[in-house]
Amino acid sequence: MQHKKRRVLSGKQNRKAGYRMVIEYRKLQNGSDIRGVAMAGIEGQPVTLSAEAVSDIAKAFVLFLQERTGKSELRLSIGRDSRLSGESLLKAAADGILAMGADLADFGLASTPSMFMSTVTKGYSYDGAIMLTASHLPWNRNGMKFFTKNGGLEKSDIASILASAEANAFIPAVERGTLTKVDFLSVYAAGLAERIRSGVNAADYDQPLKGFHIVVDAGNGAGGFYVDRVLQPLGADTTGSQFLEPDGNFPNHQPNPEDKAAMDSIAQCVLANKADMGIIFDTDVDRAGAVANDGKEINRNRLIALISAVLLEEHPGTTIVTDSITSSGLAAFIAQKGGVHHRFKRGYKNVISESIRINKAGRDSQLAIETSGHGALKENYFLDDGAYLITKLLIKMAQLKEENRTLFSLIDSLAEPQESAEVRMNILIPEFAAYGSGVLKDLAAYAAKENWDVAKENYEGLRVSFGAGEGDGWFLLRMSLHDPLMPLNIESNSPGGVHQIAQKLYAFLSGYDKLEMSGLKGL
Repeated sequence: MQHKKRRVLSGKQNRKAGYRMVIEYRKLQNGSDIRGVAMAGIEGQPVTLSAEAVSDIAKAFVLFLQERTGKSELRLSIGRDSRLSGESLLKAAADGILAMGADLADFGLASTPSMFMSTVTKGYSYDGAIMLTASHLPWNRNGMKFFTKNGGLEKSDIASILASAEANAFIPAVERGTLTKVDFLSVYAAGLAERIRSGVNAADYDQPLKGFHIVVDAGNGAGGFYVDRVLQPLGADTTGSQFLEPDGNFPNHQPNPEDKAAMDSIAQCVLANKADMGIIFDTDVDRAGAVANDGKEINRNRLIALISAVLLEEHPGTTIVTDSITSSGLAAFIAQKGGVHHRFKRGYKNVISESIRINKAGRDSQLAIETSGHGALKENYFLDDGAYLITKLLIKMAQLKEENRTLFSLIDSLAEPQESAEVRMNILIPEFAAYGSGVLKDLAAYAAKENWDVAKENYEGLRVSFGAGEGDGWFLLRMSLHDPLMPLNIESNSPGGVHQIAQKLYAFLSGYDKLEMSGLKGL
């Protein structure tokens, strides 16, 4: 698939093209980070995250850090993924930071997890870090993620920073900060490699992955470093790895472990190269997926089951926190392995915060993970780090080889549904939040009247299970975290069960004319 190369338009060029440069700072908030359109080129999508906006937000982050730390002299780090707008926005952010008198280390191409690690790694320990990324979103988008040594910022912090940026009450420092170029990605990668060496502790200490053939698909994002700075120094054969070259056009497939085309691509790569394992990262490497040697995808419930099996051997009885759409089979698998499954809300910050809360309450919780591939381990600062998640799996893979077992045999007992479906139903009125809440309230009352089996411990939407003959599965209907739509997930252990459950729902929901249900009707 060929894509035309695109170029970043300057503010002046954007104005000539007729794009308004009015900055609506508050609309740039996306939960606990910032997202916006950073490049012109798609009709109906004017630039919202301009160089000016990024510079102002970076200045506001410096003010935030000054207030939070009580320090007037700060050291910050900044990095970017492979997006076409990355270099120009990094320059804009750097200009704002330096104008505020803070010193700045420019990491260039980086991963989101490496930016956090720059705040806690001995010899570096920056006061704050900024990553320019929009994860797997299209080429014209970009965003900003912020870190301190305490982790990523909260929603309230982002709101405060944007309010400060909008006020534009910045007083430039008498003396500008100093800019340096730092290759921190190599430092971070060396830490992952040493983690594998010490974890495996093989007879050949330096090359514990010798004899393994592992292919990586970086989706033309920032994850290509894992091949030449982690796997190859450890002795792995990486022949056949693909799309390692950073390219913000994303010409091959979406850099997203949840995307079907992306997973098909790495699966075919594994089979074509007769590899022992395939690895796929999203653009900024905070998410990951894998493929077994037989081409079977290891993402979503399978990935959660696999890392849970590893951690439950190390920490018997630990609590695994997941998002709300995980399967009944996964819950049974975790229980079978001696763990506790705690199904919580969607949103990686939600599951991480819940796992941290459980630990503070006195119960051990080693893992917070979403079906999207965001996985955060207690042993690794509860940082959602796709590269660290894969690193943990590789350690176990090398250990099991000594027992003539494969990594993927750990999930042989995972029961998977016969059928599954996801439908996203748009809410067609501006007051979508109230409308969706009303639908859920009415559906809960209807479910009680029909004596449906409603999940008692449920933190998001409505989850209902059905026995054999009634659909033999479950559905979860919830509100989207940010958008005017209601996602619906259905799974069944019997052929035709998804249709049976969908028809029960359609019979009730068809009375709501502001809910777009063509997808549900077609199941």
